[in-house]
Amino acid sequence: MTERITVERDGGVADVRLNRPDKMNALDLAMFDALVEVSGVLAADASLRCVVLSGNGTSFCAGLDFGSFQQMGSGEREPGQSSTGGSLTDPIEGRITHKAQQAVYGWTSMPVPVIAAVHGHALGGGIQLALGADIRIVAPDATMAVLEIRWGLIPDMTGTQSLINLVGLDVAKELTFTGRMVSGTEAAALGLATRLSDDPLGAALELAGDIAGKSPHAIRAAKRLFNQAAKVSMADGFAAERNEIGQLIGSPNQIEQVMAFFEKREPAFADPE
Repeated sequence: MTERITVERDGGVADVRLNRPDKMNALDLAMFDALVEVSGVLAADASLRCVVLSGNGTSFCAGLDFGSFQQMGSGEREPGQSSTGGSLTDPIEGRITHKAQQAVYGWTSMPVPVIAAVHGHALGGGIQLALGADIRIVAPDATMAVLEIRWGLIPDMTGTQSLINLVGLDVAKELTFTGRMVSGTEAAALGLATRLSDDPLGAALELAGDIAGKSPHAIRAAKRLFNQAAKVSMADGFAAERNEIGQLIGSPNQIEQVMAFFEKREPAFADPE
């Protein structure tokens, strides 16, 4: 789809890799475009079961490309101008985001689970991209930081929302106010990482394969419920839960899941419509 990102499929699992290893997968304007494009294409794929998001080379994503940062500030291109036209900070019609936010939110709102495999550096926009995933498997020696304060900025790629949900208000403020670096080990202790692995990509692909073997309707329903849990009242959350389970009980894939279990075979699921 784009040279900035590679996508390989193994059954229902999409292995998505940022592909700018010579720049530690830093975010230039083309990378923003690619993240939005690829997440949109995958989100529309009914055969998709799970996504693994990682980076080629020595790092997951080192954040904003400094050359692009200088270019934005020098006036060589209109500040924040995307290579496909429009500004990174112009609202996208029909969405709650602008392009820089959608580069992350496209993965958060993906109907299937997204697992980030983090190694090397995940800084600034890079850590926000990782936080946009549902699950983060992180190398113990990885380096993560909410680095925007170094440039006199704030996390503006949905990070102010995701940080609070994961680490709490006080830790989110401390990380944002200081921009300090944390190791993968500390990230796990703080809640930034779901778990640690010396081989994050291998562990993420293994987990994705496990998830891909479950009923896609149940997995998608669970993600919908969890994603909205903090945004609705408890009564509305309970009502949504009742609605989702009502749709699942007795459905073809739910019956297939049960039958496959008792018959000790791999289930054969139908794709969501």
